[in-house]
Amino acid sequence: MMIRNVLVTGFEPFGGDALNPSMTLAQALDGSHIEGHTVRGVVLPCRFDLAPMALARALAQWQPALVVCLGLAGSRAAVSIERVALNLIDARIGDNAGNQPIDTPVLSGAAPAYFSTLPVKALAAALRRAGIPAEVSHCAGTFVCNQVFFALMHQLCLYPGVRGGFVHLPALPQHAAAHPAGVPMDLAIQRQAVELILATALERREDLHESAGTVD
Repeated sequence: MMIRNVLVTGFEPFGGDALNPSMTLAQALDGSHIEGHTVRGVVLPCRFDLAPMALARALAQWQPALVVCLGLAGSRAAVSIERVALNLIDARIGDNAGNQPIDTPVLSGAAPAYFSTLPVKALAAALRRAGIPAEVSHCAGTFVCNQVFFALMHQLCLYPGVRGGFVHLPALPQHAAAHPAGVPMDLAIQRQAVELILATALERREDLHESAGTVD
């Protein structure tokens, strides 16, 4: 019987934080089962020079049917389903090796941007129905998270039929001051969110036809 995998990636801590919930959840979900698929959790280095290569190795190793990359957005109060990956690096801080590229492409000669192939609006709606604050985000930033999101969508061109995207998680309760509003989500709620995202993405391909745009 063919083993069907889904790949979930997280990042090691960065920016002076001791914990990154995306790393913890990737590790915790590794080996679990969702909708007939085995979750393969991989932790990526928060380094511009290493993260895309680590992602490529994980794709080659696990040959997943679906990929959800996770990252931390400490200033956000909701789970953010990212819609667009930019071919741009403009680092406000250094990565974990001290590298701080400014105004450089993720990949020279590649497309200016890629769209997620996940049903982003449907994922946000499913989370909200479960009582979990969620939003569709149109920008994944310009740090390593966006680099990995762009690298993922570029690399998936080599894997026809494999869908993928990126999700930003909010800070944990011990970093509640980082939240502009709302109630911080602990790891249990964040795990529930990621599991629901995976299940929903595996169950449906078409997105909702409703507005998730912004005016500012």
